[in-house]
Amino acid sequence: MILHGPRAVPFLFLLGLLLGLALGCQSPSEEGTVDLVIRGGRVIDPASGLDAIRNVGITGDRIVAVTEGPLRGARTIEAEGRVVSPGFIDLHTHSPTPLGHYYQLADGVTTALELEAGSYPVARFAPEVAGAARIHFGASVGWASTRIEAIAGMSIESLLAGGSVPIEVFTRITDASERAQMRKMLENDLANGALGIGVPVDYFSEGTDEDELRMIFEVTAAADSLLYIHVRRGVNGDPAGLREALRLAKETGASIHVCHISHNAMRNIELFLREIREARANGVDVTTEVLPYNAGSALISSAVFSRNWQEVFAIDYADVEWAATGMRFDEATWREYRLKYPAGQVVHHYLKPEWTRRALVEPGVIVVSDLLRMVDEESRVAPHNGAFTRILGRHVREAGDLDLMTALSKMTSLPAQRLAKFFPSFENKGRVAVGADADLTIFNPATVIDRATYGAPFQTADGISTVIVAGEVALDEGRVLEDVFAGRRILNVAEGVLPPDSGENR
Repeated sequence: MILHGPRAVPFLFLLGLLLGLALGCQSPSEEGTVDLVIRGGRVIDPASGLDAIRNVGITGDRIVAVTEGPLRGARTIEAEGRVVSPGFIDLHTHSPTPLGHYYQLADGVTTALELEAGSYPVARFAPEVAGAARIHFGASVGWASTRIEAIAGMSIESLLAGGSVPIEVFTRITDASERAQMRKMLENDLANGALGIGVPVDYFSEGTDEDELRMIFEVTAAADSLLYIHVRRGVNGDPAGLREALRLAKETGASIHVCHISHNAMRNIELFLREIREARANGVDVTTEVLPYNAGSALISSAVFSRNWQEVFAIDYADVEWAATGMRFDEATWREYRLKYPAGQVVHHYLKPEWTRRALVEPGVIVVSDLLRMVDEESRVAPHNGAFTRILGRHVREAGDLDLMTALSKMTSLPAQRLAKFFPSFENKGRVAVGADADLTIFNPATVIDRATYGAPFQTADGISTVIVAGEVALDEGRVLEDVFAGRRILNVAEGVLPPDSGENR
């Protein structure tokens, strides 16, 4: 679908609504009335509160009927005993790769976005899947990438080709000319379709002063866009980084989204949630998210491990495992591996389940995966594969932390509504309603579950039976269809969502 300007989406939605109502009012018994029928499923649409047995009709890439009456079409999917939900929207993933999309599709995800770290330039984001994507994808403009280019003169392409980032990128305060260059790059990429600005400032804490950070907030506010921030991490949940972000948002008028709150708040999760609620009550446009995992993963050479990491995370060597083998460290092996294997991945276990659960049940908190980059299945890394089925299986069915409607809202309508405020392409996502995008996930609530573990991460989820992307069945009876690539690049430009076979980056 090609949209024609920011005001086109509401009009197209109204047009789709009228056409859908007309279809729903006529006799739908003629063969071929719609392209695809989903019959007899428990339709849950958190945006409207609908939770009832309905038949859903799809024509092209739009939902054209949600009805108690019969529908007939070119194909029918029998959904009795299954939930028909909006497709899951992941605001925080780092795996725009064929393998990443494969596993996210099996997890019920229909839209996967790289918003925390972002990309630069965004028009060249995700070359591995451009033109052949299983699910929709998009990105913010990555401030960190503009910083690397401004300070070191290195593009992301050169880094992916095997370059290394000079340490000064992480540690040196930028000068006025470098900040001017970054500002221009951020502004240009926002104009070229970036879905906001990604600001993982924690990884650049030593070199990023408040003037540089304020500049990013000012650019966001001036563009009426959205800033996604990994706040500076304090010692064992110190809230100074969160307070800095909330204060700058208040002073500049920027809208912000705080990434993976439990992984920054740790023992202070109640404090972080309260301060976000208070900031919102005081006029700050702020939301946040949580991923359902109690560990982090990073290179053993990461800058965080050159700091007082035991104090920061309140853990010791034995709480860190070598991803390739599952070995736990002591001081001697830690020093040895940091020297010999700087590119190796470690998993550091520093969260308690009750902290994650507390963030999850907070009203308005969005569920994300923070899926790490998946290129091949040879490595043993903690990719957070199966986040959405983990919520449905472990937190809804087994633990009862959330009811099904609330859980699904955190995966569908809430992320869609957060983005739709700034990016019109999301106005029709995250819903099962006439006129909405035909991105749907069908699952068995009695069996849905994640299977991937830190030790065996490359396992598909169970219980997701069908996933429909832009009106096409992309996962059928739990099996990824190898020849279906219905995913579209999402850009915030006049043309909106590019068709899947387009080589253009408009």
